[in-house]
Amino acid sequence: MQIIHPLTDMTQWSNAMIASGKTIALVPTMGYFHEGHLSLMRLASRLADHVVVSLFVNSLQFGPAEDLSRYPRNLQRDAGMAANEKVDILFVPTDKDMYSPDFNTHVRVDSITDTLCGRQRPTHFEGVTTVVAKLFNIIKPRSAVFGQKDFQQLAVIRKMVRDLNWDIEIVAHPIVREDDGLAMSSRNIYLSSEERRKALCLHNAIKHAKARFAAGITDAGRLKSEIQDIISGNAGVSIDYISIVDKDTLSDKEVIDSQSVLALAVRVGGTRLIDNCFMANDSEAIN
Repeated sequence: MQIIHPLTDMTQWSNAMIASGKTIALVPTMGYFHEGHLSLMRLASRLADHVVVSLFVNSLQFGPAEDLSRYPRNLQRDAGMAANEKVDILFVPTDKDMYSPDFNTHVRVDSITDTLCGRQRPTHFEGVTTVVAKLFNIIKPRSAVFGQKDFQQLAVIRKMVRDLNWDIEIVAHPIVREDDGLAMSSRNIYLSSEERRKALCLHNAIKHAKARFAAGITDAGRLKSEIQDIISGNAGVSIDYISIVDKDTLSDKEVIDSQSVLALAVRVGGTRLIDNCFMANDSEAIN
């Protein structure tokens, strides 16, 4: 595995691979790898001849009161973990190279970024789409793998790729969970042992929702009220949103059907956590 920092070196490598007839799969990350990230890398290795993992803590997607300065970083640790997978390139650009002092171009996807996390983080998805667009242009992947835990991000990236006619396959990997059901996240490191126990209310709410839907409950309002009771029963946990939406448009659903996704965001202490499930699919993969 090579580690590449300069943008021009990354593009030069990609151009050489493409010229030789090889394909590239990209896994965009912000680092501090866990098993979820490694699963994305393994999937990417089955999709293309070469795998590039980008590691970049993207300042554009953090709001002024968010955790950019304390977001976990450990390049040596991450490089060692990626080297054990079938990763050809770990691309680690600098903030200065990605965003020059006169940088003034942004990519925005309207409508589906105004709901769910976009309500609380109004500039977040513009930061996501801008950096992903740059990565696509620098690395030129044939496919890119994203985790379903960031469900809205996945929908937004797919919409951007469709609207801009990029010849890139966006592949979703199901949520990877700890043994107790907590969705893996780099931010889980922020949780105290007591907070981590309380964070399981997310998975408990998902299990409840799927069981109720399987039993024939399709009233979204009723189910959201039940989920609110489950989560609110944990002191120190506050709800950002409980939504049941269409998997493509992210519009709210009044009646739950096979295209419905339950999306949750809560704050456990000072840590914001998200989770979701596709109501009619036990594998939790949203295609």
